[in-house]
Amino acid sequence: FSTLCWFYPFITATCFYSCPCILLIRFLNTGHIPQMFLPSLLSLQKIVKAGDKDLDGQLDFEEFVHYLRDHEKKLRLVFKSLDKKNDGRIDSQEIMQSLRDLGVNITEEQAEKILKSMDKNGTMTIDWNEWRDYHLLHPADNIPEIILYWKHSTILDVGESLMVPDEFTAEEKKTGMWWRHLVAGGGAGAVSRTCTAPLDRLKVLMQVHASKSNSMRIAGGFVQMIREGGVRSLWRGNGINVIKIAPESAIKFMAYEQIKRVIGSNQETLGITERLVAGSLAGAIAQSSIYPMEVLKTRLALGKTGQYSGILDCARHIFQKEGVAAFYKGYIPNMLGIIPYAGIDLAVYETLKNSWLQRFATDSADPGVFVLLACGTTSSTCGQLASYPLALIRTRMQAQATLEGGPQMNMTSLFRHIIRTEGAMGLYRGLAPNFMKVIPSVSISYVVYEYLKITLGVQSK
Repeated sequence: FSTLCWFYPFITATCFYSCPCILLIRFLNTGHIPQMFLPSLLSLQKIVKAGDKDLDGQLDFEEFVHYLRDHEKKLRLVFKSLDKKNDGRIDSQEIMQSLRDLGVNITEEQAEKILKSMDKNGTMTIDWNEWRDYHLLHPADNIPEIILYWKHSTILDVGESLMVPDEFTAEEKKTGMWWRHLVAGGGAGAVSRTCTAPLDRLKVLMQVHASKSNSMRIAGGFVQMIREGGVRSLWRGNGINVIKIAPESAIKFMAYEQIKRVIGSNQETLGITERLVAGSLAGAIAQSSIYPMEVLKTRLALGKTGQYSGILDCARHIFQKEGVAAFYKGYIPNMLGIIPYAGIDLAVYETLKNSWLQRFATDSADPGVFVLLACGTTSSTCGQLASYPLALIRTRMQAQATLEGGPQMNMTSLFRHIIRTEGAMGLYRGLAPNFMKVIPSVSISYVVYEYLKITLGVQSK
């Protein structure tokens, strides 16, 4: 049954009563809920919080009636959303289709087991009364709870911003918690990127300068950077890398929400295909808006000591010598890299998430810190691995003007040149320091995110 509960956008728990008048009379006469309802109510204390409007720790009659009416409306909406045929009954095919829309595939046998748990008259379909009666005694974890616990692109920062944005529940949007999540995620990303900046700069140097004839090792690369500019040079280019977090996150989130409306979805969460499309388009819009910052980051990371006095000075030099077009060098491979990165990251993360929920989500959708970090790290690593050749070509195109006497090649020509002179492995130069920073990046960003959540008053429930 926990599988079915994933796609209930509105259920909270212990939804309703089969005989409302009897239940209300018992409550009014005795002052407490009948014993048959206690297991569900006691298992989820949040029901008291939901109904307790005056915050006195108790449910009085008026609050209880309001709670029941409010949840009956929500339960009716869920039933209608599942009733694809609009015939007043839910069958196994409708259950399978609803789960399939969210990227969760179950067999017909599994769907029938779900039906049998609610079907009272043996028809292998569920009508409204059976649906309502069942949920009276069977509280369910729901999609808002899964959304709350399984955010990863907001929480985990690996230095790349090509992941599909996280979903936010209707309650988070209504209460303004969404922007606190984004601020906390941005702050966590800033700290994480600053801590791993030396590895990121080494990756850029290896992508541009390493070759068969110029083998650059990790230890040798660090020594070379420190000799050239001191320890401080290890963080060269980090400033612009941190600055671009805020505009990119904001633009991506706003674009994602608008694209969801354009594709006609008013649901609390999208299916995997819709999320990929909306997320990729939002990522493309955000990347297009801040792409000049990507170029500046690469140029600053490759710059020599004293070459630029700062970010604005670097921008001025590029504009004067190369023109506006230079700020969009490598733009095409960067855009092409969004699809494999976002697609594989989303597919792997959803697969791992669904696998965990199927096996272990008996009482709560909360995966715990270790599972969340493991799933996020694995999916991000797979996404980076798939899109890395395009990221390397992007970086080399951004840096071409800094290589004296070097040819100015387009994406296709540069790809062929790398394959011809360095082989397929040439497309993965700098991969080692890139992967070395994944685990510390994820760990640091998560810890800082949790701290900032508390500071900003973000509520997880």
